[in-house]
Amino acid sequence: MGGCLREPLFEPSTSPVLQPGRNCWRIEHAQRFSMLVDADAYFRAVRAAIRHARHSIFILSWDIDSRVWLVPQGANDGCPEPLGDFLHAIVASRPDLHAYVLNWDFAMLYALEREWLPVYKLDWRTHRRLEFKMDARHPIGGSHHQKVVVIDDSVAFVGGLDLTRSRWDTPEHASGEPLRHDSDGKAHAPFHDVQAMVDGRAARALGELARARWHAATGQEPVALCEAGYDLWPEQVEPDLTDIDVAIARTEPAFEGSPGVHEVRQLHLDAIAAARRILFFENQYFTSGMIADALAARLAEQDGPEVLIVSPRTQSGWLEQVTMGVLRARVHHRLKQADRYDRYRMVCPQIPGLSEQCLNVHSKVFAVDDDMFCVGSANLSNRSMALDTECNLVIEARGDAPQQDRIRAAIARLRNRLLGEHLDSAPQAVQDAIDAHGSLHRAIDALQHSERTLCRLDPAVAPEFDALIPQEALFDPERPIEPDELVTQFVPQEASKPLPGRLIGLGMLGIALAMLAVAWRFTPLGEWINLESLVRYAHELEGFPLAPLAVLASYVVAGLLVVPVMLLIAVTGIVFGPLNGTIYAIAGTLLSAAVTYGVGHWLGRDTVQRLVGPRINRLSQRIARRGILAMMVIRILPVAPFSVVNVVAGASHIRFRDYMIGTMIGMAPGITMTVTFVHHLAEAVRRPSAGTVAVLVVVVLLIIGLAVGLQRLLKRKEDRTA
Repeated sequence: MGGCLREPLFEPSTSPVLQPGRNCWRIEHAQRFSMLVDADAYFRAVRAAIRHARHSIFILSWDIDSRVWLVPQGANDGCPEPLGDFLHAIVASRPDLHAYVLNWDFAMLYALEREWLPVYKLDWRTHRRLEFKMDARHPIGGSHHQKVVVIDDSVAFVGGLDLTRSRWDTPEHASGEPLRHDSDGKAHAPFHDVQAMVDGRAARALGELARARWHAATGQEPVALCEAGYDLWPEQVEPDLTDIDVAIARTEPAFEGSPGVHEVRQLHLDAIAAARRILFFENQYFTSGMIADALAARLAEQDGPEVLIVSPRTQSGWLEQVTMGVLRARVHHRLKQADRYDRYRMVCPQIPGLSEQCLNVHSKVFAVDDDMFCVGSANLSNRSMALDTECNLVIEARGDAPQQDRIRAAIARLRNRLLGEHLDSAPQAVQDAIDAHGSLHRAIDALQHSERTLCRLDPAVAPEFDALIPQEALFDPERPIEPDELVTQFVPQEASKPLPGRLIGLGMLGIALAMLAVAWRFTPLGEWINLESLVRYAHELEGFPLAPLAVLASYVVAGLLVVPVMLLIAVTGIVFGPLNGTIYAIAGTLLSAAVTYGVGHWLGRDTVQRLVGPRINRLSQRIARRGILAMMVIRILPVAPFSVVNVVAGASHIRFRDYMIGTMIGMAPGITMTVTFVHHLAEAVRRPSAGTVAVLVVVVLLIIGLAVGLQRLLKRKEDRTA
């Protein structure tokens, strides 16, 4: 094999890679650094630290669930077990303690996977010094993806794990583990992830980061930094390194005038360029074209590094499989073509007894030789490099020779510990195999002595999905999505219909939008168009003789004003009930979709281009020919506001018939579930009784059952085409 490791295996790096202001925010000192592998270790440690908090608790998350037990068998520490009750009890018992929980204001796409009404659970029902907010300060398509917990600015956790459902597991990942279940008692599949833990000035810096994000998301100033004179490091956690400098690397999207922060992206590029013998990655996704290009360049070198990517066999859920899974298969194919010297592998951890055999890898870790080790929230995806908020911690072998040797030995142990978990081998056995064979890949081959091992992956995609799914720009964008980029995905050059009269229409529409923006900014209009006011308005329509027509007209007007369609659907369910509400909502949505499609068709491509920006690309003819399926996917994915998609689609190649059928099929199930749920939820709130609560529970179970059934049906169809 070309590019084999030579003696000595890993010469120390000649110059440091980490540079504040380039590929990291800051480099701060920590007395202790520890890698917590899998959620059992992390959840125990974070609960122990929170239990002794005195001043402040910050939790930044992509998802959180107030019902989760951090210790499934019970912590037995005198505090409530569910996370929400635990946080409430801790804050209520200490008058100087403030807790801040910031969670991504998630898209409706994830509604069935998350706890419903989290604001009610974690803000309204809890102590006033326990504040829960949803983070919506992101560009279109972006999310808050950091997983950071900071307690008293004394100890901090950063990694890939959220304090939520379906995460708990141990390194054994036993197929029949009875404790691996959600709060509803339903078992979930084995789950692998990694979190880092630091103290000292590194933890204090992460406290600054958490405060800055809280202020950016809420506009509120949290409590000041704490000068903790006490030690919160949990006794059960042994540090992997002491007296170590830790770098903090971030991604923050460009938003509202801010240029954005891309330290994580530059860190990956610099680390790949610096590698000499081994590039080791554990990551949930691998879809970034930029990262793939950097790896391909190293693989083309005659004596470049080996590249090992540990990844799940399949992405989670059918939707990820037909989007991110397709993109991963394309990137993998590119690297296989670039791998002239057989130095690239993608593998998944195989677990005996699992129905699908391979472990769900959710971690975001990489190691460069024995010189650098990184743990964080960033995936190997474009969105983690530019669109989502991310936070990674990095250690590097720096300092004098004894210091470098000490850190390099620790980095090797961390990497080998992860590999050993997957290979059912001790970390030292992994190191011995690397030393003996002079190659990471050959060491893995030599350690294939158990059913629990690393098996090679060769992800492929069915031709139907490959033809449908566009390039990364839509599902894994390299930068925040601007309105003109929505046109890029939907509007072809051939749709150009320049007519002088449309320029007049453009001017009138521009004036109307400007006046609407002024009204939203300087009049009570923004306060009027909310859930309470719309419910009041709908109740007035309920007694109107031509109520159905009035409801349909309201949907059309709201669509032209770009009022969120999900808000209208929820109001319809509350006021008109599950049967009439579903009929009204589907009819109103389709009519609004038809009218706003007509607006886009009348304006034409040139006018839409002038409205949203100067840049425009053409829509793939393959997607145009698959108009119905394309619209179904677009309606399911949280790509852009409903009305914006409609106008852009009207200016595109998508035929009106295909557009309406795809919209109907894509939206009807979600509308039905939303209307039914909000109606029975409102009934349970207005007239609480055992009967109304029982009906609500039945409705929830039916919705979940329908969602699971649809998911399995789609998966079976996908399997038949694979």
